[in-house]
Amino acid sequence: PPRSTLFPYTTLFRSTKTKSSISHGLFAGVGRSALPMQKPQWQRRSSKYLVDSPFMRLRADEVELPDGTVIAEYYVRESRGFVVVFATTSDNRIVLVRQYRYGSDEIHLELPAGMLDGEEDPQECAARELLEETGYAAARWEKVAEYYVEAVRSKAKTYVFLGRDARPSREPKLDAAEVLETELAGFDEFRTMLHDGRIDTAHTLAAAYRALDYLGRR
Repeated sequence: PPRSTLFPYTTLFRSTKTKSSISHGLFAGVGRSALPMQKPQWQRRSSKYLVDSPFMRLRADEVELPDGTVIAEYYVRESRGFVVVFATTSDNRIVLVRQYRYGSDEIHLELPAGMLDGEEDPQECAARELLEETGYAAARWEKVAEYYVEAVRSKAKTYVFLGRDARPSREPKLDAAEVLETELAGFDEFRTMLHDGRIDTAHTLAAAYRALDYLGRR
């Protein structure tokens, strides 16, 4: 859904020094014994919110590194996380959505997905998003994976859920900015779409391969 759109990968931070210890870490372990990497102690000196809305919270932190380098503005996105739903029907077809995305100004074929609302449980969010976007309800749910969406500037995770025996339950209930259609695809066709580029969004690609591995259908 549009509310889960990420900021583009541009200008993650601005440093007050030309020298930065971040680049030094690339080769820090070369030629040394294989000891566990220690978490560096970055000190947050101040914070300010640049965007603070129900759909997006973006803050700029002033951070001091262990060598004294000060990053004047390190951008951090706050979010409880996102879900991606891999729902299959009783006849082994996968529930997909063909959706217009304003950010890319393109129509994409995706797995149903969305952002957690408040203190919502991830599995409950997965069931809600599937129902709202497609009108399908799954009989059984299994957690497939969880991983960080964009660790460079966020603690938010993606939670991938498998919904088995999904079937139409009601009409979709879309947000005003959601423009999408529901489609079904067999496993062979789905794998082909992953490989030939018809499926081209990162959240769907990552979740799809994790789900296929989980099912032994890769």
